[in-house]
Amino acid sequence: MQNHTSGDNSGKGHSKAERFSSTGFILTAIGSAVGLGNMWKFPYITGKYGGAAFFLLFIVCLLIVGLPVLLAELSIGRGGRGNPASSFFRLSNSKTWGVLGFISIVVPFLILSFYSVIAGWTIHYAVISFSNVLYESSDFTEHFNSFAASNLPVVWQIVVMFLTGWVVAKGISGGIEKFNKILIPGLLALLVILMVRALTLPGGMAGVDFFLRPDFSKLSTESVLVALGHAFFSLSLGMGTMVTYGRYVERQQSLGAASLAVGGGDLIYALIAGLIVFPTSFAFGIEPGQGPGLVFMALPAAFSAMPLGSFFGGLFFILLAIAALTSAVSLLEVPVAFVMDTWKWTRKKATIFTATACGLIGIPSALSVGGILGGYTIAGKPLLDFVDFVCSNILLPMCGLIVTLFVGYVWKKAGEEAGLSSFWFRIWMFVMRYIAPVLVVLIFLYSAGVIGFK
Repeated sequence: MQNHTSGDNSGKGHSKAERFSSTGFILTAIGSAVGLGNMWKFPYITGKYGGAAFFLLFIVCLLIVGLPVLLAELSIGRGGRGNPASSFFRLSNSKTWGVLGFISIVVPFLILSFYSVIAGWTIHYAVISFSNVLYESSDFTEHFNSFAASNLPVVWQIVVMFLTGWVVAKGISGGIEKFNKILIPGLLALLVILMVRALTLPGGMAGVDFFLRPDFSKLSTESVLVALGHAFFSLSLGMGTMVTYGRYVERQQSLGAASLAVGGGDLIYALIAGLIVFPTSFAFGIEPGQGPGLVFMALPAAFSAMPLGSFFGGLFFILLAIAALTSAVSLLEVPVAFVMDTWKWTRKKATIFTATACGLIGIPSALSVGGILGGYTIAGKPLLDFVDFVCSNILLPMCGLIVTLFVGYVWKKAGEEAGLSSFWFRIWMFVMRYIAPVLVVLIFLYSAGVIGFK
């Protein structure tokens, strides 16, 4: 490919030296995939759709859709050595595909604008849990509502954007990679500590039984689409992050092996998250299907009744904060890389500009959950929920479809870049041409509410 290195010197702060080490890349990609949604969404949907039966279905969906699309995004990034827009353009020599790639730059910017708000909540809750302020009253719903109605969410959102920008500004090896090499092992340690604590709670094993007992009668067409959607979104697909990270991957790195490692890391995190949430919920009679409400309103009640509850509660929210920050870093890197490439800015200047713009755009979302903008809705949804819905249910599947069609039908040297044998290449191409596009469209139709099941 003639354009492999054509993007390496775009931007003063964007030199050829910006490359991941092999281990650093895998940990960083896992950090991007591991996010807040897995902690409250995956256990809930697993329990709802058949426990271990759904978990097995999720693994199948990860193999059929998640990993092939992940490999495609990484290959596009390393092949084009640019941001999503420039990589799509270089590999196709088509401005149309460059424009389509640009959508994958807008999406993470919009996601980070509200994701940073929720990440801020986790840091706030970690602080007030360790200090025991959270447990001074037993009305945790009122505690959250009063917090959301104040200006503190904006303050914590700014803190998150500052921390995220600080990491990204330090570059790939000196910032993003070093950050993930410290935090991902730390995340695993916290997961294990909290899992052991949850499994030793009186009544906790009933939650494990509910989580992991296979009930194949609950599997349905809907459960397949839910598993497909979660396999797709839990790997950070469709948001330009894996394309952008792919540009920093060394030639000798096996993208196939890396994809398997990232998928495995995502799977382990989801499993341990379930072994924390369900035993804790069952031990204290909490309904586990409450989404974000489970984390900020229900689980604090469990921690308050637990020996050393403020300590374990603090660890839990630190765990969430780490998961949120590693994802936030990957989200910010996408538009920062684009700004560096387009305007030839240094990394520091591009990061300050992008993080500031994203933070300002996110302030209305921070004030929309009970704050002064709480009464303002778009399509019946508070601003934060509306932006989340548009990104998650419309733009992400659209970007995923663009990737599958590009690799399946447009980019002729995809297999060469992916480094697959002829056997695996034929399977990959079949998936990218005929299976993944159809399934991504079905995910989109289901997520957007166009098709549904009673």
